[in-house]
Amino acid sequence: MTEPVVLAAAGAAVVLDVAGPGLPRVVHWGADPGPLDDAGLRALVIAAGGDVPSTVGGPIQPVGSMPLVPTQWDGYAGRPGVSGEPWPYLRLALAGPVRVTDSEVVAEAVDEAAGVRVRVALQLDPHGVVHLRHTLTNVGTDAWTLATLRTVLPIPEQATEVLDFTGRWGLERVPQRRPLGNGTHARESRRGRTGHDATPLLIAGTPGFGFASGQVWGVHIGWSGGHEEYAERISGATAVLGGGELVEPGELRLAPGASYTTPTGYFAWSGDGLDGLGDRLHRMIRSRPSHPRTDRPLTLNVWEAVYFDHDLDRLTKLADLAAGVGVERFVLDDGWFPGRRDDTAGLGDWVVDEGVWPAGLHPLVDLVHGHGMQFGLWFEPEMVNPDSRLAREHPEWTLASPGRLPREHRNQHVLDVGRPEVADYLFERIDALVTEYRLDYLKWDHNRDLLEAARDGVGRVHRQTAAVYALLDRLRERHPGLEIESCASGGGRVDLGILARTDRVWTSDSNDALDRQHIQRWTGLLLPPELMGSHVGPSPAHTTGRSADLPFRTATALLGHAGIEWDISTCTDDELDHLRDWAALYKRLRRVIHSGRAVHGDVYGVVTDEAGVFVHTQLDNPAEMRPRRVRLPGLAPDRRYLVTQCWGGDAELPAGGVTLTGRALATVGIQLPWLRPQQAVVLEARAV
Repeated sequence: MTEPVVLAAAGAAVVLDVAGPGLPRVVHWGADPGPLDDAGLRALVIAAGGDVPSTVGGPIQPVGSMPLVPTQWDGYAGRPGVSGEPWPYLRLALAGPVRVTDSEVVAEAVDEAAGVRVRVALQLDPHGVVHLRHTLTNVGTDAWTLATLRTVLPIPEQATEVLDFTGRWGLERVPQRRPLGNGTHARESRRGRTGHDATPLLIAGTPGFGFASGQVWGVHIGWSGGHEEYAERISGATAVLGGGELVEPGELRLAPGASYTTPTGYFAWSGDGLDGLGDRLHRMIRSRPSHPRTDRPLTLNVWEAVYFDHDLDRLTKLADLAAGVGVERFVLDDGWFPGRRDDTAGLGDWVVDEGVWPAGLHPLVDLVHGHGMQFGLWFEPEMVNPDSRLAREHPEWTLASPGRLPREHRNQHVLDVGRPEVADYLFERIDALVTEYRLDYLKWDHNRDLLEAARDGVGRVHRQTAAVYALLDRLRERHPGLEIESCASGGGRVDLGILARTDRVWTSDSNDALDRQHIQRWTGLLLPPELMGSHVGPSPAHTTGRSADLPFRTATALLGHAGIEWDISTCTDDELDHLRDWAALYKRLRRVIHSGRAVHGDVYGVVTDEAGVFVHTQLDNPAEMRPRRVRLPGLAPDRRYLVTQCWGGDAELPAGGVTLTGRALATVGIQLPWLRPQQAVVLEARAV
């Protein structure tokens, strides 16, 4: 008898029954059950239950455990783990011994009649996050068309509520919560990019779970094309969280010997609510070899300062002022290439407009570098305007079937990056500009959905997504120090697939500080602060017209990768002084903000054992005009901390601050001043 397997790390565990004859079955995913000998493991599997027959003579249902790739042969009547043509129903039997290490289980199964082999790989990383990937190979003699291959893990009966997120342009990551009953709650994106309405995590939890309480189980699919995440509870069967890539009919046609590998499904459990879930994911993301290790430079992007009106004198003044307030990275946005006086022309023609820039970008780049700042440049490589030289010379490069051009959106179409000649053109043009101008940074935009993304009647989103990944990989290999931001008309492409190749995301096109409070809080459930672009914009805000005081706007931008997106040449001396002081504060606090654990409660903060930064905000009109006592969670309970007010609001704390233990700060809290709507106070805690 093959003994069950336990993978455990950081208080989380996965228990698998690997006895066969099919793929390993997940007996438990959640809290670490603790040390178990072989007899204890067998007892655990027995106690959890196995397949049980229906009481009314129906099919066997997988109740006590769930195969890693559930099928109808296993008795599962929910969404299948795998399906395709010409064999929609597979019967997978182990094709050899299951390979087990301390952190990973790998197994292969085959359906000889269907000519299909499936390899599953489940890894539990040191932070307690499950990484799950499957590979399907056509081992038959005829073509096999894959319809779906999903990554799935079971969740227990106690998970009765679902939290996910929706949104739109300028207001991403809006939470929505509901009961999880029988049936399927699915979030699907067929936009060809992640989507402004996409959920960064689909979460199931125990009743009433919150930031600091309850058990929660979450899934994220690390893919930037069509994708799904779902929670499913079928009557009489184990509930699951799952997801995978969404493909169009016929899109993945595998020739004999060909394979397809799923995007990674990231599955995380927490017994400490949403903050515990986020902490596991942040630790995992920060452990990646590609994760940025240097201080995240304070950035100024010129978009909301000049829009398409590029003028060297004006931009020179902005660069001088930016350097004076402490900016470390200067980004020239849309408008530098031929015909680009608005968004109707020029996309695809990646050369500098000689009419606007007769000496090229060199005068501005040299000035910026001379100030000791990095220089960044905006691109939208995956798109083309019909009014462009590229579109006129190569109409066949548009992603479309002959005679069936998709509708224009934002005056542009999608380039077929999956064609090698298109990818080569984009690489050569971007590489030449990065080399000539010694670019430090690219803002890589993506301003439309990939609707009707097909050629010759076959969907091409999978090929397009893989080709964009390959293009980014190629650029990073050529220019190892180059940093890239993922922007998709704001937060429309935020996922761990694109972030494997980029260094931050533009969280939203809205710099309205009130909306940003919500957008950044919920985006931060998946991403640590250093990956979220968070800028101080003008008042009133460009996207909403809402006005807010400068201290509230700067406090909001602090807990992210901070920057400015504002024509600071219009600022008063007092406003420039405020920005200068805020820039210095950001630089002093960023190593805590960009390395600590995010916590929520009366405040939003980031903590380490040695320090904490907390932002207390009043977003709406308070019902009572009285000061609030605010608790500061997450600090080491038995250590003493000096808490000072370092930004915003009228000072309420004593001039020398308040010294209390982490336990007292979390349970009793400290008194803060009464705040009007859209006011904020920033507190700093330092161990003493």
